[in-house]
Amino acid sequence: MDLKRSLSAALAAALLLSLSACQSGGSGDGSGSEAPAAGVAVQVQEVVLDTISTENKVSGRVVTDGQESVFVAAQAQCTAVFVEAGDTVTAGQRICSLDIASTLSSYNAANIGYTSAVQSYQDQAAIFDSQIALAQKNVDDLKALFQIGAASQMEIDQAELSLQTAQAQRTATLAQLEAGMQSSKANVEQLSSVLENVDGQGNVVAPISGTVISLSAEAGGFVAPSMPVAVIDGVDRMEVDVSVSEALVPKLAKGDEVDVSISALNTALVGTIKSIELTANMQTKLYQVTISIDQDVDGLLSGMFADVTFRTDTSSDTIVVPTEAVLTSGAVQYVFVVEGGDTARYREVTTGLTGNGVTEIASGLAAGDQLVVVGQAYVTDGAAVRIVSGEG
Repeated sequence: MDLKRSLSAALAAALLLSLSACQSGGSGDGSGSEAPAAGVAVQVQEVVLDTISTENKVSGRVVTDGQESVFVAAQAQCTAVFVEAGDTVTAGQRICSLDIASTLSSYNAANIGYTSAVQSYQDQAAIFDSQIALAQKNVDDLKALFQIGAASQMEIDQAELSLQTAQAQRTATLAQLEAGMQSSKANVEQLSSVLENVDGQGNVVAPISGTVISLSAEAGGFVAPSMPVAVIDGVDRMEVDVSVSEALVPKLAKGDEVDVSISALNTALVGTIKSIELTANMQTKLYQVTISIDQDVDGLLSGMFADVTFRTDTSSDTIVVPTEAVLTSGAVQYVFVVEGGDTARYREVTTGLTGNGVTEIASGLAAGDQLVVVGQAYVTDGAAVRIVSGEG
């Protein structure tokens, strides 16, 4: 009996020692796992100045263009001829020169007027948008105050009336500016059609590379709209025809570069606006734009689908951030930045142009700020954060 009691006591002592050892091993003396770092994990990006353009993507088809007649839509005297029938010319090469100094002067003046009209429209639109944003914020703030008894319904009604008035003024004023802008553009387009295939020095230039198969221009003679100055037989060239809306067409100009993507060939290239139709299609109400492709692309065939991206309304030396970094609450847009390396700070921002996955910030951020680009939805103003890399 004493032997059994002795064995039981020994087993109890061994069990106590085992439990003590287990408790000692998990006591946090450095031998166990470390506690996770404090703060919400975020990724940041330093704010820098960049260039942004509004992108407008339109789908079209590849077409073939071989022979081209070179017209001048005005009667003018030819002062010199630089080629003969049978000569080989390259795109942009001079064919002859014309005495059209007054037309060139009128075109330059009209172009300046149109540029000024567009800038005036954009400036006024930006002013109204800012005023409307402030008026909307005032309405939202008053509604929030009304919920806690700090504002009256009359104050809300007055604020909403001010907002409606600002919106109505924007619509009326921009409609007038739009009409003036369209008038200026029509003047430019009319003179541009006269100067098609004519450079800034009054030279008629070859629109394509190829062989001059006929030439009507003579030094001292006159050219007229009814007869082509020259006919050029070029190698088959590929072009892209697209149709654009009336909202986009005023922002396009002959000679603008565009991005062209051929999905069937998984190919991206740069094209140039060759021509813009001045009248809309009767059925679709869209305007046809023809894009020249000046490089050889293996496998490119007429009839293939193509996506054309027009870049308009460009802003340079401005703050550009990833669009997903900008959050919205009602009419308010905001971001989070990291200050002191470990603290999130709320910043209200005003946005401008939007591009492919990026947005212009007109106010609220400065170059050098550490913008939260991942995790911004999980932080609040003053919250502790820890910056992590995007790897893994």
